[in-house]
Amino acid sequence: MKKISQNSLKAKMKKIELFVFDVDGVLTDNTVYMGRNGAEYKRFCIADGMAVYIARRAGIPTAFISGRKSAATTSRARELGITDSYQYVGTKKKPFDKLLKKYKLKPEQAAFMGDDIIDVVLMKLSGVSATVPHAPDYVKKFADVVTKKQAGLGAAREFVDMVLKAKGFDPLELTFK
Repeated sequence: MKKISQNSLKAKMKKIELFVFDVDGVLTDNTVYMGRNGAEYKRFCIADGMAVYIARRAGIPTAFISGRKSAATTSRARELGITDSYQYVGTKKKPFDKLLKKYKLKPEQAAFMGDDIIDVVLMKLSGVSATVPHAPDYVKKFADVVTKKQAGLGAAREFVDMVLKAKGFDPLELTFK
């Protein structure tokens, strides 16, 4: 994990205006179930979905950038009302740049959460980067935050709550207005 003071981290979090998530290994437990005829199933965490809702209530859009194309990811993005979902994109920098342009943001205004080597480029570019406990150590060294919660079990929610708290939001007020 990056060496950064809590005050510096909080200052970086206050600037966040966009959340970007890798999917497999962050929003899922890194498992894909393959059925006959190529059917694919993933388990998504309801708490992580609530994080997307809470972020939206705070006025912060959320996007997915996944290195794999998956009907399950498409379905989850649709269910959560995420219109910015990029899958099987090769380098993740291109869709990240599109998001920054779309929302008229600088890289330091985006938070990114990933878990593997393909995510390091965005971890280095984003204002605040996060990963999950199972990430390799060589990926963790690029993270500002390593969550306590496991991937697919509330890690994204933990990260969103942390950023929103730094920005002065109360998730309860955002949820039940």
